[in-house]
Amino acid sequence: MARQESEREDLLREATALVERVELRLPGQPESVVCGFRRDGAASFFFGQSPVYQFNSRGELRRAYVGGLLYKVDGGRLAEMRRVRTATAVELRSRQLLPEETAKFLRDAEDCLRRLRDALFGGKAEVVGQVPGEQEVASRVAAWLQELPATIILAKTSRLQ
Repeated sequence: MARQESEREDLLREATALVERVELRLPGQPESVVCGFRRDGAASFFFGQSPVYQFNSRGELRRAYVGGLLYKVDGGRLAEMRRVRTATAVELRSRQLLPEETAKFLRDAEDCLRRLRDALFGGKAEVVGQVPGEQEVASRVAAWLQELPATIILAKTSRLQ
């Protein structure tokens, strides 16, 4: 792991693993939202620097980045990964969330994604850019969000399957 952290890259330009991606501006949001899909249909949502939610191709949450912490699913449970800096290295220390912490985390994620879905369906999301340019990526994002269960399901693993 790198010792120095840098600002998140220009995702619309550089997130090439997301073969379809769109940058959206939402009313009242200071940072844009980047949403994209991998070749297998796995979706990712970047709400500025944080939060970030990543799903597998079945629409199950596999990992997230919220408030400076990485969250990964392991064995169907959510674990918080905290960076601890020492004089010589950066270590990741893991802690499984308690059931009530997981429930709150998922409610927050559901609320965030619901607001995005509502902005898309309400015509309040402005497309800033998209790759590829000729496709309606925002429509695909809206359809994906419409299919997402009201209660987010955790994947069995954080790895893409």
